[in-house]
Formats: sequence, C-alpha cells, structure tokens
Amino acid sequence: MTTFQPAGGPPARPGATPTLGVVIVNYNTYDLTRQCVASLLEHGIAPAAQIVVVDNLSPDGSGPRLRTDLEPVRVIQSARNGGFGAGINLGMAALSTDLVLVLNPDTRFRRNQVPVIQELFACRPRLGIAGLKLINPDGSLQYSARRFYSLVDIVARRTPLGTLPGVRRRLVESHLLLGKWSGGPFEADWVMGTGFVVRRSAFDEVGRMDEDYFLYFEEVDLCARMWVNGWTVMALPEVELIHDHQRHSKAGIWSSSGQTHLASMKRFFIKFGVPWLRRPSRAQLAVQYQQWRARSQAVLARERR
Repeated sequence: MTTFQPAGGPPARPGATPTLGVVIVNYNTYDLTRQCVASLLEHGIAPAAQIVVVDNLSPDGSGPRLRTDLEPVRVIQSARNGGFGAGINLGMAALSTDLVLVLNPDTRFRRNQVPVIQELFACRPRLGIAGLKLINPDGSLQYSARRFYSLVDIVARRTPLGTLPGVRRRLVESHLLLGKWSGGPFEADWVMGTGFVVRRSAFDEVGRMDEDYFLYFEEVDLCARMWVNGWTVMALPEVELIHDHQRHSKAGIWSSSGQTHLASMKRFFIKFGVPWLRRPSRAQLAVQYQQWRARSQAVLARERR
C-alpha cells in the first residue's frame, strides 16, 4: 500500500481508519445504477448497508424498481427532482460514515482500492475532497482534475481557437492538468463530480451542495468553497474508476443541456467573480465569495423585515 506523508497537523492515530459510504443519484438510469451497485458489492468497495441510491423522481419509474431489486441497499425516493446536488445532499444525510464516495451511475470499479483512499484522508487532516482517476472503457484518461476557469479557457475549449498548437499548450493542457497524472496525489482546483470522495466534516462545514445549481458546476462550486474554508482538494491517480459517459454539456448552447450549463456557469461567476482574462487565485475566490455572501445576507435581511 502507498504511504502518504501528512500535509499538516498530527498523523492519524493508529487504528483511526475513516469509514466509507457511497451515494449514487439515479434519474432514469435503472440499468446503469444496478450495474454500478453490483460493481461496488463485487469488489467490496462498501457494504450494502453503507450504499445509498437516491432516485430524483425518475419519470420512468426506476425508483420503485431499484428499491425492490437492490435490497438491502437503501434507496431513497425523492419527492422532487431537485437536481444532482439535491440528490447528493439527501444521500449524505442518510449516511454516518467519515467519508462518502459520490458516484455517477455510469461508473464501475475494476478492483478495490479503498484502503488507498482511507490512508490518504487519514494522513491529511485538512483534505476535504479527493477526485478519482476517471478512465474510458478503452483505458484512455478523462482528465478529471482541473484548474478554475477563466473566460479565455472557456472560449479556447469551445471554439476552434483551442485547436491552435500554442493555444492548446498554454490554455487547454494547463487547464486540464495533463502532466500531473503520472505521479502520486496532487492538488487540483476542482475535480469532476462523476467520482469523488468527500470528508463529511468538511462537507457539513462548507454548507453541503448548493441546490441552486440543477446540473453542472455543482462540484466546481463545492471545491471552491473547500479552498475558501481552508480545506484541500486533491486528485488520486492511483484509484481508477471506469466512466462510460456521454458529454451532454458539449451539446449546442441552444439545447436544454447547453442552456442549463450556461445558467450554472453564470451562477458560479456571480458567486466567485468573473475571471475575464486570467484564472482566479484561491485568495481572489475567497474575497469574491465573502462579498457575495454579504450581499446575499443583506437581501435576506431586507426580505424578513
């Protein structure tokens, strides 16, 4: 097993191995959710009692079916489709483990590497989130750890500008942290919500998932709040997760997915500031976020009068 050096604070006490639970949010993904849970149980990632599936009021009726077919795994049927973040919050509330592994239904493990995750969190007391290494079914890498966006990054990734050699090297490759995955754990501004592990105490401290995002950018927001509150975000290349996905956010801007992605991006920039030309530093994010909180609290105070 890999031995990690603590990033700060006292080393974990002998025997103080953090416990791990799992949350999966289902929406019309009956077959994928069953396969994901089967992978967890097959490889001993977590016992059935520590796996929670949240059904976001799927119109295809997959919630009741999963509740019957996945027993004794706990299936929570939400009374509304509040989005991905709301589903995670429901699932987190149903668990009492120290760590929670958040998974998309279209993921599966090839082997059990949970001890690596537990040791990393035990050795780093201020680690709030660890992103896993997402790979395609053919073994290629999905680059699931990123740097925060500037508007220039967004333009480069969504237009032909990003195909120019100089632009790709300076912007796209640095945004995706392409050179980091060949070594050990490394810091990242944010990690993809497809597969990450969060420390419960940090999750509660920063205010859980922001449910005003329906889809997209929830994990970027959560990671930003981790940094603002003194927690660390890292990627863990040693732990692999197969992700067989479709990039709905890559659809045209006039599609429903494209419009949802733009709305989520707008909310993030309202909270943390618009980074016009350069990626924001973590200190800049903290300043902008505190200003946003002050404005929001002032609005609430006026509404209560």
